[in-house]
Amino acid sequence: MRMNPTAYFEIMEKLKPTGTGLLAVSKTKSIEEIKALYDLGHRDFGENYVQELVEKQAILPADIRWHFIGHLQTNKVKYLAPFIYMIQSVDSLKLLLEVDKCAVKNNRSIRCLFQIFIASEETKFGLNDAETEDLILLVNQNRQEGKFIHTAISGCMGMASLTDNKQQIRTEFGHLKAIFEKVKKSFPSDPVDTLSMGMSNDFQIAVEAGSTMIRIGSLLFGERLYK
Repeated sequence: MRMNPTAYFEIMEKLKPTGTGLLAVSKTKSIEEIKALYDLGHRDFGENYVQELVEKQAILPADIRWHFIGHLQTNKVKYLAPFIYMIQSVDSLKLLLEVDKCAVKNNRSIRCLFQIFIASEETKFGLNDAETEDLILLVNQNRQEGKFIHTAISGCMGMASLTDNKQQIRTEFGHLKAIFEKVKKSFPSDPVDTLSMGMSNDFQIAVEAGSTMIRIGSLLFGERLYK
């Protein structure tokens, strides 16, 4: 299946009343498919793999806002730092320190989301409630020492459980929304405006729960073809 323009416009129409943004998840998708969506006016794309993203960024238009949404190893941050718009998967102080260090080297500010663990599946990554509290405290303490000046804390990202139980999904999204509000209060000087939650199977519940950005792949591009 190629990129589906009809699905794109239908999703955008559904999002219009709330102003929720759309992140097109383009991992494993071709340059041609991404360019087709770009040509419709879309600019926000999400990738999960560093090498794949670096290769695509070098070829595709420079005004694309690239978001990294996969698990990120600290030794790979340097490859993204020159161009990445937002890293949505910050799940440790160690990773945030590396992002800040690489942002300084590239003389730019990098927007970051705390990835929060809200699902029942243990295979998913993210900070639990206590770890989130600790990270908020540590970032604010480090800023008093002049660190994290080049990282803009911009909100939270999370994935709900893969389940047909809509009430469970609503509860998990509600939990994430509450953490987002706490992060917003904790960083009054940062652009904390992004609550990234909701995917192809649950985005309408996420929008109802207050998501400001949904992450959609298969509805736009069809199922992924892994090499």
